[in-house]
Amino acid sequence: MAEIAVETIIAAIQAGNPAEAERLCRAHLQCQPDSSDILLLLGLSLQHQGQPESASEIYARLTRLNPGDALHWGNYAVALEAAGHIEAAESAARKAVELAPEDAQRLEQLGLLQIRRNNPLAARDTLLRAYGKAPDSAGIRIHAARACAECRDYRSDELLQPWREWLPLEDSLQFELADLHAETGEVLLAQEVLEDLLQRTPSHLPARLLLVSVYERVNRPEEASALLQQIAAQGAADRDLHCQMEHQRAQLALRRGELAAARTILERCGPRGTNDYAHWFALATVCDKLGDVSETMRALQVGHSLQIEEFKVATPSRFEKGVPVLPRVDARVTEADYLSWPKLKAPDATQSPVFVVGFPRSGTTLLEQMLDAHPRLQSMDERPFFNMLADQLENFAIEVPADLGKLDQRDCDELRKGYLTLACSKIPRRWDARLVDKNPLNMLWLPMIHRLYPAAKFILAVRQPCDVILSCYMQNFRAAPLAVASESLERLAQAYVAAMECWLYHVDLIKPDVFVSHYEDLVADTPAQTRRIAEFLEIDDSEAMLHFDRRAREKGYIATPSYTQVIEPINRKGMNRWHRYREYLEPILPILRPMLERWNYTVD
Repeated sequence: MAEIAVETIIAAIQAGNPAEAERLCRAHLQCQPDSSDILLLLGLSLQHQGQPESASEIYARLTRLNPGDALHWGNYAVALEAAGHIEAAESAARKAVELAPEDAQRLEQLGLLQIRRNNPLAARDTLLRAYGKAPDSAGIRIHAARACAECRDYRSDELLQPWREWLPLEDSLQFELADLHAETGEVLLAQEVLEDLLQRTPSHLPARLLLVSVYERVNRPEEASALLQQIAAQGAADRDLHCQMEHQRAQLALRRGELAAARTILERCGPRGTNDYAHWFALATVCDKLGDVSETMRALQVGHSLQIEEFKVATPSRFEKGVPVLPRVDARVTEADYLSWPKLKAPDATQSPVFVVGFPRSGTTLLEQMLDAHPRLQSMDERPFFNMLADQLENFAIEVPADLGKLDQRDCDELRKGYLTLACSKIPRRWDARLVDKNPLNMLWLPMIHRLYPAAKFILAVRQPCDVILSCYMQNFRAAPLAVASESLERLAQAYVAAMECWLYHVDLIKPDVFVSHYEDLVADTPAQTRRIAEFLEIDDSEAMLHFDRRAREKGYIATPSYTQVIEPINRKGMNRWHRYREYLEPILPILRPMLERWNYTVD
């Protein structure tokens, strides 16, 4: 009789009649009030009717009747979450994991709740455990990558490697994959995933809105505007999506030079949430272009404050006492250690990458795009490859840079192979062209780079330090070291000086082949400076480098904050910008003085 009742109730649920299923459950429970099977179906029928509070009461009863059953604790967690009781849901999910520690689904459920409760470190560890139990689950890999990305953990990239094999995914999961690609800087991949999703589900509003942002980011503003107009014409969205639309509208207005309109939109719609620091950085950008210095600085202070609060949760180790302002900025190779390094076989200059370095916002992207425009050179967007290789070495108790002398021929060969594998995973490598690796803070990895590529050529980008500091302070950096260093102008100045001192120390010790490119000289006489750079790199015909803006427009996506600038011909807009903000920068001039003097800049 009980089996017949269960089958009848399940049939009602499957037929889309959960109210009838509820009636049958309650009728049966009159005779058997503690029937776990019927209680479970009652909970399901209530969930299908959108009654999570009532469902959670049923599941709570099931956990009392069956305290050792992970399934009931998991269902209880689902209902509690749907009812908005997130803390209680996490507690229930944790109990389910305790009862079934090998169950990847239970681990995934707990990890997602930890993300919702703003505990990314715990979520990362939980979801990586789930990945270990079910490495072929696309959903678990995507969710684990999300948690890693929030913690700025490089494993997010590895987790997503096979993403093309997963398509098509369920709509919400495919959207999350696209959003994750966009968040981690893989904007072209986000575009591919979104366009695939929208071919199948053209009405998916969050996907269409994200695609607007992606089109703008890959320098296709006309297509972004057209898509946004289509979305707006279809009627009002809920408040969150409407606010997102307004932010997209403001960004596109900014692209068109409609500064007053962009400011009005941002001030009218406000932040998209309590921790929407991106809103304040966007508002600061508009206010700066309008010449409103005080409002620019006010917006930046709010933005940085909110951003730092997020990083304190996501990367708490960066705020521990004694942690340097930038990672490894205090690490030095002693002269004795350097002289003890064994001589090894290594590529010559023509077979080594060209490294473009310098403190961020010093003109490295401009240099990179100029070099990439030359047919014998090939650049890639910023990648933290040496950070990743150093992390691998630390797994073998090799500390960088102190233990670089312990690396033998096989070690260095394998590290170079690993570096090239990483590069080839990001760009279709042209083997008739030298690789250009532009990552500003590779200046802190000089000893390691030199150990692998002792004949490599470096181009150091230098710019008026005050302009550099101001420009950095105005950026919404995703990278944790830069975001944390940008907490204040004083901290930024300290980071700048520390990075330069680290670079200059190792240049003096190692004596690599370096060309110093002053941004102001490059802007003032671009043809002469590009000829000098071409001579330094021993390549012919610097003429191609002058058409970098055309090449940048062809590329579309440029993974740096200056993506809208390098598609334009060279101009003087970024020079002496700091003068308008002098009252804010005056207190940090004593900190910057050693580098102002070192690079021959005045502040008069």
